[in-house]
Amino acid sequence: MRAHHVDLTKLSTSILIVAFASLAGAVVAWFAGAHGLTLGGVPVVVVAAMLCFGIQWLAYVPAALRQTEHFYDLVGSLTYLTVVGVAVGVRAQAERLDVRGVVVTALVAVWAVRLGSFLFGRVRRAGVDARFDLIKRSWHRFLVAWTLQGLWVFLTLLAALVMLASPEHRPLGVLDAVGLTLWCVGFAIEVVADRQKREFRADPANRERWIDTGLWAWSRHPNYFGEILLWTGVFLAGLGAFDRGATLAVLSPIFVFMLLRFGSGVPILEERADARWGGQPAYEAYKARTPILVPWMPRSPSA
Repeated sequence: MRAHHVDLTKLSTSILIVAFASLAGAVVAWFAGAHGLTLGGVPVVVVAAMLCFGIQWLAYVPAALRQTEHFYDLVGSLTYLTVVGVAVGVRAQAERLDVRGVVVTALVAVWAVRLGSFLFGRVRRAGVDARFDLIKRSWHRFLVAWTLQGLWVFLTLLAALVMLASPEHRPLGVLDAVGLTLWCVGFAIEVVADRQKREFRADPANRERWIDTGLWAWSRHPNYFGEILLWTGVFLAGLGAFDRGATLAVLSPIFVFMLLRFGSGVPILEERADARWGGQPAYEAYKARTPILVPWMPRSPSA
């Protein structure tokens, strides 16, 4: 009886999370896209939100039947490409496609292809993704994971979507240059950090060690810093075209920062690292001298 009660509680919790995530996405989409371009009478941003969730739910069905997470990250990346492709298509059809639209679309596409191939390759090499060891055996918890990915894709893309759906057509300016620069710097940091970590782990001599070389000597999570930086760049690059949806568009970089710094990024990895190496003098010294996110010169042990 007690086990049955626990199962019902978990099921109810999962249903509430799915409902809340879907409702949050719908509300943000409606207000962010209310004054933008439409597709069949429906705001483009709303159509984008529907695609973000719909694609995840369709992919969830075979994934749940096979209890596999192998194409979870790949579907996320394909969703980015599909949604931004639809948005730029509508803008082009409305004869509103300009240099800014082309640039922002290219930035999103390059990032999505790079990250999707990187994560998919990592899962293929590892065979499994530890994040899904338990939840993929529960249909409702697995559904939560796919639904939250839909919300993640939509909120991360929000600034780009608001820009592409904007009826405004304004020339490029200083903010566009700043945004493009931030994106390039952030993308470079993310790519280099991921490559350094992959090469570090490929060396058998580092099997029981934490990475503290290269960019990882300046930040304990430089790849996440690069991610935050590049999406801030996308927001700034689109800022010149924002109209009344600009206020909600800022949710994009804020969401990425909050998710990585306080959600499914830094806290989880810090907890895993502490469980594995916590208490070791060398590891504790590394934590003491290395900033957790923003790269900076390593602090001296005395500091």
